[in-house]
Parts: sequence; structure tokens; C-alpha cells
Amino acid sequence: MSRKRSADDGDELLARLGLLTAQAREFAALQRSQVELAIALQRDMLPRDMPDVPGIHLAVRYSPAYSGLNVGGDWYDAFALSDGCIGLSVGDVQGHTTEAAAFMGQVRVGLRALASVTSEPGELLARTNDLLLTLGSDLFATCTFMRLDPVAGTLESARAGHVPSVWATADGRSGISQDEGGPPLGVQEGMEYPVTRYQLSTGGVFVLLTDGVVEGPILSLDEGLDQVVRLAGIAAVARMEADALAAAVIKNAEHVGHEDDAAVLVIAHDGRKVQP
Repeated sequence: MSRKRSADDGDELLARLGLLTAQAREFAALQRSQVELAIALQRDMLPRDMPDVPGIHLAVRYSPAYSGLNVGGDWYDAFALSDGCIGLSVGDVQGHTTEAAAFMGQVRVGLRALASVTSEPGELLARTNDLLLTLGSDLFATCTFMRLDPVAGTLESARAGHVPSVWATADGRSGISQDEGGPPLGVQEGMEYPVTRYQLSTGGVFVLLTDGVVEGPILSLDEGLDQVVRLAGIAAVARMEADALAAAVIKNAEHVGHEDDAAVLVIAHDGRKVQP
């Protein structure tokens, strides 16, 4: 009798193992499909081309995190405005899920749509903030939006809880933007976002980025930003191509100590005069 019970127990164990294996495969397939969906959302929602502006070079790099379900919602964008200026944004949605990737698309589209109503950076972020609150999502986003006037070489910047930008000039000066900024988008209605004005000088560069480039377990935010300041300073003095600087900055993300989305947008002035 004991031998028969042992055989029955073995059959039951095998059956349970088979069921658990099937369930594990189904769960793995579901996870894989969620990651593939989020990756597709990221790929399709980010712009394929940058505006072509004489005298101005734009370069981008994007490194998504594919660790498990850690597919996040970082983005970059650049588009022509009705007044001849260029709208530029980088941002980061809280969380690393399919929902974060979808919310990223809503923020980016919202910024573009509302920029047809007002391209003043502070007002644009305020309106986008109020729009996102009507969606009823629990997610929020940090963002920097800049309006570039290629004729005057001016940049107007507003920040919504986002990491600061980095600048450098051809005469060897470089640093971190000191604009005041406001809270993240989608947290509280009626927020204001101060605007800071910068001059993009001949040979100068501005680097917009997300925190995945400069902050992690190995590097503090200040240390990461200092590294980008150094890279931007070298690039401006050496007159490096904007694309080469973007590549060097995104490589910095390898040293922060964690797997996270990383986005970089470089604005460079090559010295040619832009005709109005």
C-alpha cells in the first residue's frame, strides 16, 4: 500500500508542477506583451525628425530602460511654432509601466496642441498642468519647455519640477541653468511656472536632459550635472558637432548606477546668421 501511495503522490506532484509551469509561462508571456506594448508606445510617440533651422543644430539621444517591466516615460520633442520659433521639451513621467509610457504620449501631445494657443513657456506649462488634471490620472510628469527664437538667438525656459539644463559658450564658460521652476505637471491646479531668458551665443550649446542621465545610486544629481557641464564646456570650446555632444552625454547615463530611461536634447548655435 505504501508504494502505491508513493506513486500517486508522485503523479499529483508532477501534475501540480505542470500546472505551475503553465501558469508561469502565461504570466511571462503577459509581462513580455506589456513590455513590447510600452516599447512600441515609446517608439511611435517620439518624433522621428528634428526641425531644420539654419544656424541651429539639434541633436537627440534616447536610451530606454528594458529591465523587467521598467519601461518608463521619458521623452524629448522639438517642433516649429507658428511665429517662426522652435518649441523644445524634455520630460519624465513618474513610474515605469505601460501606463507611464501612455501618459508620456498624452503630455507630449498636450504640449504640442496647446502650443498652438500659446507658446509662452510659463503659460504653456500652466495650461498643460490643468489639462492633465482633467484626465483623472494618478501619474505626474516633470518637464522643461523652451522656446527658441533662432533669429535673436534667445531661449525662454520654464521648468516643471524637472532637472535643470546645462549651458556652455565658445569662450570657455559653462554652468547649470538657474531658472526658478515650478511643481511637476498633473499634481495641483492653478500652478505658475516662471520663465527665464537665456542668450544662445555663437558656438554656444544648451543641453536638456532627464534625471536618468545624471542621477542614481553611484552619482548624485550634482555630480552628474557637473559631468555634463564638463562635457558641454569641452564641446563648445572644441566646436564639436551637436550630435557628438549628445552621444557623449547619453553615455554618461552608464555611470549613474541604475537602469532608467535617459533622454538628451542638445541645442547648438553654429555662428551662421539666421535671416528673419
